[in-house]
Amino acid sequence: MMRHGSILSLLTLVSRVLGLLREMVKAGMLGTSVLSDAFSVAFLIPNLFRRLFAEGSIAAAFIPTFKEYLLENDRKAITDFLSCVFTFLTFFVTLAVMIGIILTPLIVPVFGIEAFDETVFLTRLMFPFLAFISLAAFFQGILNSLRIFTPSGLAPILLNLVTIGAAYALSPFTANPARDMAAGILLGGVLEAAVQFPFIRQKGYAFFFVGLKRSLQNPGVKKVIRLIGPTIIGMAAYQLNDLVSTALAGNAGEGVVSSLQYSLRLQELILGVFAVSIGTVILPDLAEYAKSARWENYNERLVSAMNIIALITIPITFFSLAQGESLIRLLFQGRSFGEDSVRLTLAAFTFHIPGLFFIALNRILAPAFYAQSDSKSPSLAGIISFGVNIGLALLLAGPLRGAGIALALSLAGAVNTALLLLFLTKNPHIAVGKALRSALLYTLKLSFVSGLAILPVLRLNSRLIALCSGRGRFIAYGLPLAFTALAYGLLGFLFLLLTGDAQVRGILRLLKKRG
Repeated sequence: MMRHGSILSLLTLVSRVLGLLREMVKAGMLGTSVLSDAFSVAFLIPNLFRRLFAEGSIAAAFIPTFKEYLLENDRKAITDFLSCVFTFLTFFVTLAVMIGIILTPLIVPVFGIEAFDETVFLTRLMFPFLAFISLAAFFQGILNSLRIFTPSGLAPILLNLVTIGAAYALSPFTANPARDMAAGILLGGVLEAAVQFPFIRQKGYAFFFVGLKRSLQNPGVKKVIRLIGPTIIGMAAYQLNDLVSTALAGNAGEGVVSSLQYSLRLQELILGVFAVSIGTVILPDLAEYAKSARWENYNERLVSAMNIIALITIPITFFSLAQGESLIRLLFQGRSFGEDSVRLTLAAFTFHIPGLFFIALNRILAPAFYAQSDSKSPSLAGIISFGVNIGLALLLAGPLRGAGIALALSLAGAVNTALLLLFLTKNPHIAVGKALRSALLYTLKLSFVSGLAILPVLRLNSRLIALCSGRGRFIAYGLPLAFTALAYGLLGFLFLLLTGDAQVRGILRLLKKRG
């Protein structure tokens, strides 16, 4: 898991850093202006459907089903299944894109954005992104089932590179930078699908268009649809968090939508690099262990993944809370991103980052259900946590604005984690009690160690800030951040090493083996 996870995490790190650079370009060109809010909403809408129809459904329904075909090793049946899924996916996603483009003028007013016409234009321009990214997710599902993860890590790198390039290359030909980036997003979606397809052909797998009726009658597709149904409901609830939160933010004042998006980008940098990578890597293994009733291996893999997530997210949470302002100023402050933008983004980030551990843990726990072909339990958890999030957001958005919406999302993430752990107890083969005790004790230990390590860092940071002040943004904030991150990491690693931490020992063994 660590070997595959480290490769995918490295590629995802590059992708997330480029995604962060993309947000830096956006911050420099658009700041937290009305046009920035328009772009954020326009990208949010097709992106929501991408997660709904593509990523969530592929993980929950396609991979476990395809894994069964791989275990049976019937090439003809595999080709027929892939062709039927390909046809089904292409037809319904294309239909969704067409309906979305038509209904865009009815959807946009919900968000309370002033630049209505521009938001409609940008949304329609980016809606076909859903079709290409759905194919990319289908290709990723095939490759991940075969334990091939590198192309999946390369695909989003291309998306971010193209979007950044388009922001500059198309500027002489368009009305504003938002349109440049929107065109880049669309082209990046095409490349995400294109870069993965040759790897599938290299492995000897093929699929073709077949009749829609034949597609719907395929036993594998029927099973995928049965699994997708609850997943779409659950994912819809989860993704509606973004929609409703954005609608509340749009009505909370100018810049609140964009500040939440910038804050989430920082959170997703960590989440995407580690949690999504580990969740992606463990799903095929958990599916295989569940199908072959190897529950001891299943439990060991799940506990290990939960502990690794805690090892990564708890220390980062402490550091991010201590250095949030410096991080935001370093990455985003510039021409259009002034003091008000820093203040709005920091307020959201301060309440987003405590939810990092729970949201990351959910990315590990959900595959534990999908591996058992159980998509109903995580869907129910998503619906309940959606209700919690919206209720809290409505309550807190008024007095706290963006910070209240961020806090609501973090608390809802904790509720979702608790529900997923509760629902796992339905399977007597899964040692939920052992996993929970292990994760809880390890989390407390990491919190104590992180608290100890951050204290000297805070004193060091104030001195470094004073020393580097007035020397330009990258020196004034970049150098203190680099030195304090290094000091914090070394102190934390030393403390864990002295306590004989099993995860740290495992990492050292892996590094020694590679050396």
